[in-house]
Amino acid sequence: MDCLKFIVSGKVQGVYYRKFVTQAMNKRKIIGYVKNLPDGNVEVVVKNSKDLNIKDILDILYEGSPKSEVKAVDMVACEDKINFSNSFEVRY
Repeated sequence: MDCLKFIVSGKVQGVYYRKFVTQAMNKRKIIGYVKNLPDGNVEVVVKNSKDLNIKDILDILYEGSPKSEVKAVDMVACEDKINFSNSFEVRY
């Protein structure tokens, strides 16, 4: 599996959640992206590597920004072929 995809639900749009996740992931040198979904959830996709620690990712996603309220984080199959940049970024 080339990537892992997480769907984050709760109060996660309009509360600087994407910025928080981007900064935390870049600090840990995790490659991937975060983006808002039309249904109010947020999608987080990370490039899979042997050094990837899923617990660290879940800790970041559940912590969120101070104004966010994460209700659930679901890991789903990542079957897409994704072109990753060399960092973690916000996509639109």
